Amino acid sequence: MKNYFLLFAKGMAMGAADVVPGVSGGTVAFITGIYDELLRSIASVPEALVQLLRGRVAKAWQIANVNFLLVLFAGILTSVFSLARLITWLLDTHPIPLWSFFFGLILVSSHLVAREIGRWNWTRVFSFVVGIAFAWWITVASPMQWGSDPLSLFLAGAIAICAMILPGISGSFLLLLMGLYAVVLGAVKSLDLTVLAVFAAGCLVGILSFSRLLSWLLSRYRDLTLAFLTGLMLGSLNKVWPWKQTLTWRADSHGQQVPLQQENLWPTQFTSLVGQDSQWMLAIMLAVAGVVLVLGLEWLAGRQQQSAGSAE
Repeated sequence: MKNYFLLFAKGMAMGAADVVPGVSGGTVAFITGIYDELLRSIASVPEALVQLLRGRVAKAWQIANVNFLLVLFAGILTSVFSLARLITWLLDTHPIPLWSFFFGLILVSSHLVAREIGRWNWTRVFSFVVGIAFAWWITVASPMQWGSDPLSLFLAGAIAICAMILPGISGSFLLLLMGLYAVVLGAVKSLDLTVLAVFAAGCLVGILSFSRLLSWLLSRYRDLTLAFLTGLMLGSLNKVWPWKQTLTWRADSHGQQVPLQQENLWPTQFTSLVGQDSQWMLAIMLAVAGVVLVLGLEWLAGRQQQSAGSAE
């Protein structure tokens, strides 16, 4: 029960991260030590379905690691449905402290991922640079406006879920780029089951196919893949930099103007150009809190693995 509660808490942390445009639940999965198991479990679902169709329920349950997936996704969904309003409120009212916390979290997480790379050479460095460039390009890309028809929602779900399991790339931010973030978040708040069902179907197709590819890459080209993921996380810091000036605006689902394109500023520039307190002391404190939280989660995950090893 203790392990299941801890796994549920990790799922809630992943869900909270996925709600924020610019932060990935995959980052949380990596730093809490469940990333590889998550990918393997999701990738094995098609094989488990084959066993299920043959009437081998117990074997199918074991192959897909259903206990693990049920507890984890219960935590994710609980967090998404319970924290969506809170995260939205924090983004609107306290953006600098919130972004600072996630900046510290992602920064130290990238160090932990890079630390797992066994050996650096020119191919790893190249993969690392490509990861940075790709994430940077994503964060500065011009937003589009997809329709909210069923096909667009299905494709958006398939694309966003792939990003949600990649450390450093936020599915929420990709939804923002596609112009569907407000639509999906509004459906979550109002429990619009039609929109949620179509979006979830796209997520299911996307995660089953992409997790298999990513799991294969990590098993065959682990150092190369980890170097790319490290680059993704560092490149994504451009999006979560706390001090920004809004260049263009968009209307949300309620007709209110919210930021669309922004540029990063230094705290002193922010105060002079935007005319608001930079809150730099609080920002530093919360960035450090993010670092401490990640290191604490890593220590807890290490203790859990040691306990599991001694029990065997």
